Amino acid sequence: MITSVSELTRIRQQHLPLIEARLNREKAQEERHILVCAGTGCSSAGSHALREELKKQVEKLGLGGKVKVFKTGCFGFCKLGPIAVVYPEGIFYCRVQKEDAADVVEGVASNRIVDRLLYRDPTTQKAVRLLEEIRFFQAQRRIALRNCGVINPEDINEYIARDGYQALAMALERRPEEIIAAVTASGLRGRGGAGFPTGRKWALMAAAPGQPKYVVCNADEGDPGAFMDRSILEGDPHSVLEGMAIAGYATGARQGYVYVRAEYPIAVDRLERAIRQARRAGLLGDNILGKGFSFDIEIRLGAGAFVCGEETALLRSIEGRRGEPRPRPPYPAQAGLWGKPTVVNNVETLANVPVIIRRGPEWYASMGTVGSKGTKVFSLAGSINNTGLIEVPMGTTLRQIIFDIGGGIPGGKKFKAVQTGGPSGGCLPEEMLDTAVDYEALAEAGSIMGSGGLIVMDEGDCMVDIARFYLEFSQDESCGRCTPCRVGTKRLLEILKRITSGEGSMDDLQLLENLSRDVKEASLCGLGQTAPNPILSTLRYFRHEYEAHVRDKYCPAGVCPNLTRRPVLH
Repeated sequence: MITSVSELTRIRQQHLPLIEARLNREKAQEERHILVCAGTGCSSAGSHALREELKKQVEKLGLGGKVKVFKTGCFGFCKLGPIAVVYPEGIFYCRVQKEDAADVVEGVASNRIVDRLLYRDPTTQKAVRLLEEIRFFQAQRRIALRNCGVINPEDINEYIARDGYQALAMALERRPEEIIAAVTASGLRGRGGAGFPTGRKWALMAAAPGQPKYVVCNADEGDPGAFMDRSILEGDPHSVLEGMAIAGYATGARQGYVYVRAEYPIAVDRLERAIRQARRAGLLGDNILGKGFSFDIEIRLGAGAFVCGEETALLRSIEGRRGEPRPRPPYPAQAGLWGKPTVVNNVETLANVPVIIRRGPEWYASMGTVGSKGTKVFSLAGSINNTGLIEVPMGTTLRQIIFDIGGGIPGGKKFKAVQTGGPSGGCLPEEMLDTAVDYEALAEAGSIMGSGGLIVMDEGDCMVDIARFYLEFSQDESCGRCTPCRVGTKRLLEILKRITSGEGSMDDLQLLENLSRDVKEASLCGLGQTAPNPILSTLRYFRHEYEAHVRDKYCPAGVCPNLTRRPVLH
């Protein structure tokens, strides 16, 4: 039980050598650590069996005192799993199978590199030995992901050794309004998609009368191809719990809830472990660190409804009611869970809070752009060489993300578009590749930041069919409460289906645009308000493809089955 700040510091010092054994290369001859990714991607590729076999080989060779095997969170390079990294050198092995375990351990024992398991640059095919030398990692700045791939997410002591819960201790030495002022000065904005200033939201909550008050973590990550929040929960759950506790202290809340998708079993398991560990350590519960502050956290599982990512629908779901949004105001900070003041922040937002308190708001605000501070986590998917999870400073361009970090388009194909913001985001063409990734620039370009999904498309993708695909998703996920979304998305989908089947008319294009704007302006919540974005952006940048489908009855990408015959030129 940790009852004081001095006890927290003692535990940090006690377990710090374990972390230094990984990150301090001067200790390379003393102890080696093999860290195996235990995130969803690598787990599905067999990392658990690999980890157990590595342990057996270490025991077989009698290396228990010099070589240790640990599980860790997502390294981000998901396409290459299972991943294992040998520390402190940082030797990066990818696509490692159970059968490779003996060679890896023998190599560690004899200071020999297993060349066939090294990462190879997709352009030069040159083998790269060290994680830090891989371009995918070089261009990143990891803050929310700072511990993923470094610590064992199931061991609170490793989190504490990496300065975990130090920010909570620091916060409890200051007045709540000072904490809110620091978060405000940092420029942190909500990473769930809306980008609302976090400090302002906390201030509204703190000023709201009445008790009890609640802190809710929105971990209902429903965008297709998005796995930012899941990876943080799997790789560093204590950072989220610490962020929630700090939010509770700053706003006057004593109870927190994590609303997480039931489809994330590994994340849920690690959250449950982390909460139990924090309670046993006295970092959740009554009289935390002897400062008179009490705060606890519970988990609530979501059933997979996309609309429950909207905060008012999420709160209704926690209350045991149907997940439907409600009109605002009043805002949750004024009347949220059970009618009481509630602050809702997403996983990535909360993971940033401890490091802001620990290192200071000026440090955080030094990164990013004027209106978008700090970093942003993105999941790269689609037609891109380096599929995975990245974290970059705000203001990084789409070109840098796709071609420098993402490695460009596979198979020598030509880039066509990138969709930012998940199914509710816009599709941006090649001429927009130098757009800076921040809230204002993406909105001006006709897209959104969203929660961080980033899907790349090549010349083989039909933009009309892409719009149809995402409208089908949004229409299916509509809760049906408001007419503009319930009926409007259905009508939009019907028009797109007509066009992609060769039955559309030129009048349909104007109808698509007008109806999209109506749905966008009149819908009750963010789902309906952003659902037309794929249509409006593809009409804006790829109207010629719509016209080819309608006028020439031809799909230039050859995707739509009824429209594959080339038009006869007269």
